[in-house]
Amino acid sequence: MSLTIAKTPGEVKAVIREWKKEGLSIGLVPTMGYLHEGHGSLIKKAVSENDRVMVSVFVNPIQFGPNEDLESYPRDFEADVKLIESLGADLVFHPEPSDMYEKDFSTTISVSGVSENLCGARRPGHFNGVCTVVTKLFNLSEADRAYFGQKDAQQLAVVKRMVRDLNANIEIVGCPIIREEDGLAKSSRNTYLSADERKAAVVLSKALKAGKEMIESGEKDASKVKAKISSVIDAEPLAKTDYVEICDWNLIEPVDIINNSVLVAIAVYIGKTRLIDNFIIEK
Repeated sequence: MSLTIAKTPGEVKAVIREWKKEGLSIGLVPTMGYLHEGHGSLIKKAVSENDRVMVSVFVNPIQFGPNEDLESYPRDFEADVKLIESLGADLVFHPEPSDMYEKDFSTTISVSGVSENLCGARRPGHFNGVCTVVTKLFNLSEADRAYFGQKDAQQLAVVKRMVRDLNANIEIVGCPIIREEDGLAKSSRNTYLSADERKAAVVLSKALKAGKEMIESGEKDASKVKAKISSVIDAEPLAKTDYVEICDWNLIEPVDIINNSVLVAIAVYIGKTRLIDNFIIEK
């Protein structure tokens, strides 16, 4: 099968209608493009678990704040298509913002609680934008499964909660973080880093490794683990901590004692570039 590129919701619906007629299972991989091996791992998993796979490539304007990097967000649709085709997906959805949002668009989806800490506290409205676009993609694709990376762990938790609360007929599949050889989590925003900043960015994974070793050695005091992680970040001159948090993985609420499953999440500025990383301890 050759790869189909759809530009409008109507074109997507026409393809999905045919797939549904044939009784085929559908996997969805929502992306903002500028794809790397992390996205590739999601597409591979989707291809392995579904008869057909749709990948969306859409820089969603409503999840960016007024001072964020919407205009400068990296884009290379031609390269994205080559990667998507090589991995065996069947449909790319690449709309314009005007195709997704009418001039009088007035409906958003808000998930309270799990969206309010970490990135949600620092990026007001971000997760409303994510949940709204993801719901539109769920509706258009009629997918059986949708694939999200753990690097955006809070996003994964928020989408899972939304699907549960709204009884959406879709399975959310979380996939592991893909890293560079030196440990840096793969991210489209890594392209913003200068050579010196790129070297400095390894501090995120180093700091998390130090925290993980403490927890695995039996440390249950969250403040001690956070202090260790912060000290590693602070030792890097180009790094400035946005947050270091240890949260209940199901609630995304800070914990004092590490007893249950936790998300250990950090956001760090390397120069002007904000990077996030995390690990999850399942108990």
